[in-house]
Amino acid sequence: MRNFIWSLSLLFAGMSVSFAQTKGIEKGTYLSTNKGEKIKLNLLDDNKYELVFYTGDYEIKGDSLVFSKKEKSENRFDLSFKNDKKAKKVKIKFLNPSYYSFYIGTQKGSEAIQYQRVSDIKTKVDPNWTSTDLDFEIDKTDFLYLVYEDYDGKSDVSKYALPKDVSEVTIDYQLQLLGSMNIAGFYDRKTNELKVSERSGKDPLVFMNEKDVQPAKAPTVVPLENNIVTNWTYPGKSSYYDSYGGAATDSIYNGLAVDSTAVPAADYAIDTASSYSQYNFKLKIESSLSKALAATKEAASNKFLVVYHDSNKTAKETFNAFVKDQETQTGYNMYDKYYAQYDIYNYYLAGADDKKWLKNNKITNDPSVFVLNKNGDVLALAKSDLASKQYQFSYYGDFYRKLLRADAFLAIDKTLKNKKASDADLISAFNKAALLEASYDYDSDYTVDDPSEFVISKTALDKKEVTQTWKKLIEAHQKDKKPDMTLVETIIREIKNQGFTKQLFNEDKILNDTDFLAIDYLLKHSDEIESNRAAFNSNAPEIHNIGNPVSEVSNALQTNVYASQDGVAGDMNKEKINSVYKKIIASGKGNFDAYRNYFYYLAQIEDNDGSNTTYLKEFNTYFDNTLAGPSPIEKLDAIFEGLDSSSSYSYDGWNSFKLYHSDICNNAAWTVVQKPQNSNFIKDAIKWSEYSLVISKNNPYYLDTLAQLYYKDGQKDKAVATQTLAVKYLNDTVEEETANDIKEVLSKMQNGTY
Repeated sequence: MRNFIWSLSLLFAGMSVSFAQTKGIEKGTYLSTNKGEKIKLNLLDDNKYELVFYTGDYEIKGDSLVFSKKEKSENRFDLSFKNDKKAKKVKIKFLNPSYYSFYIGTQKGSEAIQYQRVSDIKTKVDPNWTSTDLDFEIDKTDFLYLVYEDYDGKSDVSKYALPKDVSEVTIDYQLQLLGSMNIAGFYDRKTNELKVSERSGKDPLVFMNEKDVQPAKAPTVVPLENNIVTNWTYPGKSSYYDSYGGAATDSIYNGLAVDSTAVPAADYAIDTASSYSQYNFKLKIESSLSKALAATKEAASNKFLVVYHDSNKTAKETFNAFVKDQETQTGYNMYDKYYAQYDIYNYYLAGADDKKWLKNNKITNDPSVFVLNKNGDVLALAKSDLASKQYQFSYYGDFYRKLLRADAFLAIDKTLKNKKASDADLISAFNKAALLEASYDYDSDYTVDDPSEFVISKTALDKKEVTQTWKKLIEAHQKDKKPDMTLVETIIREIKNQGFTKQLFNEDKILNDTDFLAIDYLLKHSDEIESNRAAFNSNAPEIHNIGNPVSEVSNALQTNVYASQDGVAGDMNKEKINSVYKKIIASGKGNFDAYRNYFYYLAQIEDNDGSNTTYLKEFNTYFDNTLAGPSPIEKLDAIFEGLDSSSSYSYDGWNSFKLYHSDICNNAAWTVVQKPQNSNFIKDAIKWSEYSLVISKNNPYYLDTLAQLYYKDGQKDKAVATQTLAVKYLNDTVEEETANDIKEVLSKMQNGTY
């Protein structure tokens, strides 16, 4: 269940209800003025009120309550323009971006979109966040992209064409307070309870009919008094800042108005660390650059070495204070034990012995901060002191993602140029790029003339060379007796359009010959991959997430249907895709996800004669082998229990899984109703349609399908009786046009004009 407390806190922070002074406050229903969901306030008799947060349509299917999903197509960004033909740049005024995850992108013509996080821009142009709004300038551009990234990973992305003479753009965003919830309900006849939950079916809200609700039982023990106390405390209780870190870091991370000079940040953090964490995390500072690099290279996690170069006499003191504070900040993630995935930086203070190394690497600024990868390559350099960069060295920050991206680019480039690179080196380099976080182009830079900012290294790659090397690598592994799990992971990311091609070149692509060869590799080794993937996924501190290989392949094939590359749609691969599905099914490894994607794919394709023979034939085989027979609910339950944890229906829950099967049987049957070319399947379609009504009783849509099939099969009396039931079970959830069609079909059946 979604966290309603979080949603309500946003709701009451952003909602306002206004009443015209001339009329006064009247009883009745009031609607919120914010964009998005219209929140209702009902002022009732006897000074009672109701707040209705979420409304929409529902449909009753047997004991299931189906809520219609609300499409989030409404534009939530509100833009206004000012024009000036003489303007050389465009001023952007973003009203109150706060700390929400906003991104802004620019695009000239058909060039790649350049994205930047709005909070990063805010930090650069207004480091102390003294202003609520954000004002900055961009170069003239053709298109503006605005993105709001929701906490659940779904984002509002809007593209705007900018007038050629635009000089100023004002942006406002109306936050969608409650989001689009994926909820469903089920009536428990044993307890007379209606249970409503989101996705997984866990932790449902339980409702009873108002007339059945028993009066609330008064508590047997009551407190002597209840009070609301501000800044409640007791002797010895740690303060807010003791519990959550030093004042200086709070002012950076939480935006709090804290006087960071009141207590020395490093000393304060060290004194309070033990009150937060049971694990005493310490950084090991090496005595030489070579030792620091060796320690970084030996680390199991993706780790970088941060080097501080400063000839000032206070450099040692500054460095030590910085290290202590980093120990505290990193220790917050290690409450009970060491977690390597959060320990992502080693630190080293350059000394007199490192002058030659600094000179050879052209690091001349004093002071300066730079970051090295495990091989000693410089990935980022800032002409700055160390203290002002404190906030960037966090596991959760964008800076770490930028370093990972720069490191991956460099690794690919060096490996391709190294004639002695081994097969394992190539797989590792491709894997490093494939596992980069799907992002809003962390490689982009917002141009600000600030020499103290980190300059991230950039590596230009030859796309043709990368593609050819990957092709040779896949070909070389076709005779493997055992799967290379790192290669498996890289293949899966690549065929799902999330791999190195997307990360390195920011391009979507349709499946090519190399991809289909890579898919063959996955299917050939699918049993062993399935046996090994749990151990591979849990190989901490590395983060892996390989799903069932057959499901991963079928999901990739499904994604390809919607993909396009250079104006060519993914359906050009339909013959190859069809052959892969047939190979999966013929091998006996066709699981629920594979069949689901296969049938969805086939349903979009007509045979040469305009029929859907291929689809209907394959579906009939699946129905007879998997669904048909006695106890259909028990059969479905067995399939549901065997779902892979990565399957969407393991999250959506049993009721959605059950509804899927009744729907797909009805849809396949309806395909036979629609086209005379499909008439050879009428008797099979009757079986499917009857099954849909066993799973979801008295559904008017399903009844309409079955009645028309009966009529086409010559069973006219049965058809009329079934269509009469379809009309009987029409309700407000059925669209008026559809309801009229169902009634019209009944009339035609009755008067013989069907």
